[in-house]
Amino acid sequence: MLNDQTRQILSASRKWGWVQEPEAKRLFSLRGMDVPRFLFASRFEEVLPFTEANGFPVVCKVVSPQVLHKSDAGGVVVGVESPERLKEVFDRFSRIEGFRGVLVEEMLSGVELIVGAKVDYQFGPVILLGMGGTGVEIYEDVTLRMAPLEERDVMSMIQCLRGFKLLEGYRGSQPIDFDALKKLLFSFSALVMELEGEIESIDLNPVLCSRTRCVIADARIILSASPPSEAT
Repeated sequence: MLNDQTRQILSASRKWGWVQEPEAKRLFSLRGMDVPRFLFASRFEEVLPFTEANGFPVVCKVVSPQVLHKSDAGGVVVGVESPERLKEVFDRFSRIEGFRGVLVEEMLSGVELIVGAKVDYQFGPVILLGMGGTGVEIYEDVTLRMAPLEERDVMSMIQCLRGFKLLEGYRGSQPIDFDALKKLLFSFSALVMELEGEIESIDLNPVLCSRTRCVIADARIILSASPPSEAT
């Protein structure tokens, strides 16, 4: 059963047809899923208390209903290390079509994974796990399972990845927090089941997994054309 806050986020996003990143991350956070510390600001002055409290460097992303793929539009800048550089980025983003504001968040590191879901017209919700980041379409290292996920599904998905050795720790690197990854996948699966009639797809890419966390670094929810409340 969707709670009121989730319904409000979905309803407010209907005019765009998709849930933009600040609202998507708020939705995931409401479900106990790990997201970076972040601030959505429409004016530069609103950002300064966040950076004073959390420090630099930060990641900056444009928020616009006209920009579905932020990287393609030059709307993502990582490693912003000063207020002056932050002001330059904010000013440039403000000239991007449909500008609503800037998402500023803590800068994190980890192995990049993709977690996604698509509602198939025949089979219903399908969950995807794969090696993520910008190279996801090149590596094509993904596994699929029908939702809802069970314990055996989650372990099988993780272990079937060709990049599994990277997750275990490779050439001296630390293994990721597998418990955190499993928790994220179970929470994601439960949410997808609740949203089945409301969405077409969800992409979490990347999910950054380290030895202590698995964090949703980027997120996008595409809404269905005919949600249950509007279907005839």
